[in-house]
Amino acid sequence: MKFFSYIKYFYFLFINWDATIAWYMIKQEIKGEKKYGINTTGADELHKLEKQGIDISHATIYMPVSYTLLEEIFNQLDSNNKKKQQTNNEPQTTNNKPGNHFLDMGSGKGRALCVAAHQGFKQVTGLDFARGLCEAAKENLAITKQKIPALEYKVINNDAFYFEIPDDVDCIFFFNPFDEIIMSAVVNNIFTSLQNNPRQINIIYVNPLHKELFLKSGFTETWYSKKMKYIEAVILENK
Repeated sequence: MKFFSYIKYFYFLFINWDATIAWYMIKQEIKGEKKYGINTTGADELHKLEKQGIDISHATIYMPVSYTLLEEIFNQLDSNNKKKQQTNNEPQTTNNKPGNHFLDMGSGKGRALCVAAHQGFKQVTGLDFARGLCEAAKENLAITKQKIPALEYKVINNDAFYFEIPDDVDCIFFFNPFDEIIMSAVVNNIFTSLQNNPRQINIIYVNPLHKELFLKSGFTETWYSKKMKYIEAVILENK
């Protein structure tokens, strides 16, 4: 069963990009799925939701970020945390975890949530408007919780436009989940949360097509990576 999902995903990547990217990505898929013991491979163009009468005009396809890139991002968050400790003359600790409450907006089957838990986040929350993807995310998080009993997780089936950002969230993840209209509303919702509880927030944005919305709102880019032309990610933080 898993074998066929890899074949199908390879074909999707090959058609939409090229053989080099498809081969690179599928190798990462096999290695990562085995490492974390979850089932998140695949792509979904959301046609089933459209047939159900759900508006998908502002959404993009479901496609998980590569495990290699996710781990690189979390390592960079650790590095940023160490640099802040040095700048502020704070004592160095062995646990430089990137944050406490991780929010994935457009969480799909929960890959980023599960990896975030393994990277030290105590609480993870996923948001997705596709009920089927939410159910898959819950199954994968249940597997992760067996390995990390202290993990607190929640998966919410809702529209990002109306979602109120929890006041304790300190890291938000996006993999280009929706268009500029929805992202503009999300940025406003983030600032409402910051007004309610001023704090440092890291924004992880993969395939950052609307990065300028954050930059214009006062966020600063602290890290950037681009590989194989199409694999792009940034980390932004508020001042």
